[in-house]
Amino acid sequence: MSTLAPLRLLREPWNASEGNQSNATAGAGGAWCQGLDIPNELFLVLGLVSLVENLLVVAAILKNRNLHSPTYYFICCLAVSDMLVSVSNLAETLFMLLMEHGVLVIHASIVRHMDNFIDMLICSSVVSSLSFLGVIAVDRYITIFYVLRYHSIMTLQRAVVTMASVWLASTVSSTIFITYYNNTTILLCLIGFFLFMLVLMLVLYIHMFALARHHLHSISSQQKQPTVYRSSSLKGAVTLTILLGVFFICWGPFFFHLILIVTCPTNPFCTCFFSYFNLFLILIICNSVIDPLIYAFRSQELRRTLREVVL
Repeated sequence: MSTLAPLRLLREPWNASEGNQSNATAGAGGAWCQGLDIPNELFLVLGLVSLVENLLVVAAILKNRNLHSPTYYFICCLAVSDMLVSVSNLAETLFMLLMEHGVLVIHASIVRHMDNFIDMLICSSVVSSLSFLGVIAVDRYITIFYVLRYHSIMTLQRAVVTMASVWLASTVSSTIFITYYNNTTILLCLIGFFLFMLVLMLVLYIHMFALARHHLHSISSQQKQPTVYRSSSLKGAVTLTILLGVFFICWGPFFFHLILIVTCPTNPFCTCFFSYFNLFLILIICNSVIDPLIYAFRSQELRRTLREVVL
C-alpha cells in the first residue's frame, strides 16, 4: 500500500537521500530489508471490520439511555476515533487503487489537496484515539479510587469539556503536522506524546491492579479462601497484560519507527526497519479492531443493546 504525502515521507525520511537509502539497504543486505508486500485487500478488509465494529458500539451507546454516562461517552469517542482511522484508511486505499488502475484521473493540484485532507484525517484520528485511551484509563482510575466522589468529579459538563478539548487538540495538532511534516521537532512531539500516554496507562493500570489485589487478599484472608484469591489475581494480571500489551504491540513499532527517523535516518539497519512501515500501519488498524473487544464488548449492558441493534 502506498502511503500519501507526509506519511510517505515518514516511511522514507526526508534527511536521507534516495541514493543513500538504496546504498544503505544494499549494505544491510538480504531479503529482510525488502519489507513485506502487504496487499491492498488486507487494508480494505481490516478497515471494513473495524468500521462495522465501531459503528455498532456508537449505535448501541446512542440507543441505550443506561449507557449515557461519561464512561461510555469516552468509549463512544474512542470508537469514533477508531472509525476515523478505518474511514481514512479505506479512503486512501480506494483512492490509490482507482489512481493506479486509471479509473480516476484527477489534476495534480486536486490530488495534492486530497492527499493533505486524508493525511490530516489520519493524523487527527491517531492522536484522538491515543488521547481517549488515556482518558478512559484516568476515568477508570477515578472510578476505583474515588468511587464515592466519582459523580461529583466526573460530571457531564467536565466530560463534554474533556471530549471537546481532545477533538480540538487532535485537529490542531494534525494540521500543524501536515504543515510542518519535515520538522524534527514535530516528530519529537509525537514521540513524546506516545511515551507520555504509555507511562500514564502503565502507572494508572498497575496502581489499580495493586489496589484490587490488596482488596482480594484481605477478603480471602478473612474467608480462608486462598484459591479464589490466586484465581482473581491471575485474572487481573491477565487483563492488565492484555490492556498494556495490545497498546504497546499495536502502537510501539510505529513510534519506534519515528524515533529511528530522528536518531539514525541513514543507518543501514534503521533503513531496513523503515521498509516495514506498512506493517506498522496494519498494526494500528488492528488496534482499531481490538479496541471494541477490550473497552466496549465486555459490558453486559452494551452487549445486550448490540444484540437488539443487530437483530
